[in-house]
Amino acid sequence: VQLVESGGGLVQPGGSLRLSCAASGFIFSNYDMSWYRQAPGKERELVARIRSAAGTTNYADSVKGRFTISRDNAKNTVYLQMNGLQPEDTAVYYCNTYRWSGVIRYNYWGQGTQVTVSS
Repeated sequence: VQLVESGGGLVQPGGSLRLSCAASGFIFSNYDMSWYRQAPGKERELVARIRSAAGTTNYADSVKGRFTISRDNAKNTVYLQMNGLQPEDTAVYYCNTYRWSGVIRYNYWGQGTQVTVSS
């Protein structure tokens, strides 16, 4: 499994960024995909998830209405469109997928991409 994020950078408050995560090494369409983030001194938190089958989504309350997760199964890529960015969105953003083996969940992570929101 390989997950490679891109699209991070420095943006002013109120700006937008689109993150991409290119996946390989597994049957992408069969797996839920998620974006997490981790700010300095804080725990990693789930930002958004998109399910494999129906493509249903869920979001952290802090990003609802501003962020949109989507996937392109033909390109094995998941996206995170981030609008209305605020300084509190500053973090390293990680792409994630997982699989279950019995009761054990195996997580797979990308290397992360830095998002900095500052004037």
